[in-house]
Amino acid sequence: MPNLTLAAFSDELADRVAASGASVVQVFNTRRPVSGVAHGADTVITTARAIGRGDGLRVRLPDGVSLEADLAGWDPATGLAVLRTRGAMNVAMPTIADAEPRAGHSVVALARSWSNAVTASAGIVAVVGGPLRTGRRHQIARVFRITASMHEGFAGGGVFDASGRLTGIATAAVIRGFGVAIPAAIAWASATQVLAAGTPRRGFVGLAVHPVELPASQRPEGRERALLVVGVTSASPADAAGVMVGDVLLDVDGHATEIADDLLDLLADRRVGQQITARTLRAGVVRQVSLTIAERGQG
Repeated sequence: MPNLTLAAFSDELADRVAASGASVVQVFNTRRPVSGVAHGADTVITTARAIGRGDGLRVRLPDGVSLEADLAGWDPATGLAVLRTRGAMNVAMPTIADAEPRAGHSVVALARSWSNAVTASAGIVAVVGGPLRTGRRHQIARVFRITASMHEGFAGGGVFDASGRLTGIATAAVIRGFGVAIPAAIAWASATQVLAAGTPRRGFVGLAVHPVELPASQRPEGRERALLVVGVTSASPADAAGVMVGDVLLDVDGHATEIADDLLDLLADRRVGQQITARTLRAGVVRQVSLTIAERGQG
């Protein structure tokens, strides 16, 4: 945008936001609405954590039309999910940047507000780096962090460069005050792999957990941290195995569970119908329980 007055620059930026925003959609689930980016005529990229159980999904298009959608798959490494709409979306496809951004590049993060209006937040690329660990055995090769302020509704939205090209997918993660984005090339490769793999069967055991530090008097094998069970879904595998709220989850199949991602990561690597062995701590006594993984959406 050479030789532009401030007013002309502002108008030009607004025009590019409007054009780029045509490829950003709203994703509805049982939680608060989030955002997504059109990937194909009937596919949308968003974040896996934003879609909840994966049922009751809808995609609202820029023109207000709402389409039911199904989870086509998700990638445990990037945390990205692909939705397939029940019908063509007829929305603009984003132009993918031909190179990853560099620190100092100007970017605009775009999302959809609760009313479906385009929401924009401008900033610069603060850091480019990686790999970023996303689980005990997963990582993203490269990520970049931006100074643009983003709330939870930006999760799954697009990050566009100064030319209006898609340069990344926004996540709900923040590292040292900067929002994390996944480069568009990595996001597209992830989506391609997800679609090629077919519809997944997501593992589910029915536990809600929270990290906890164990008191010195209750540290089996010197374990300092584990997961406190704060919720058990009725009629779920965990419920059938006798797991109770207040139990402490120590490990699954011999793998320590210290943060919620540890449990999610382990479930992502297990098959529906497979039996797992978990150790829990109750009233200072270590118990061993067996759980058969159910399919998410069925428990």
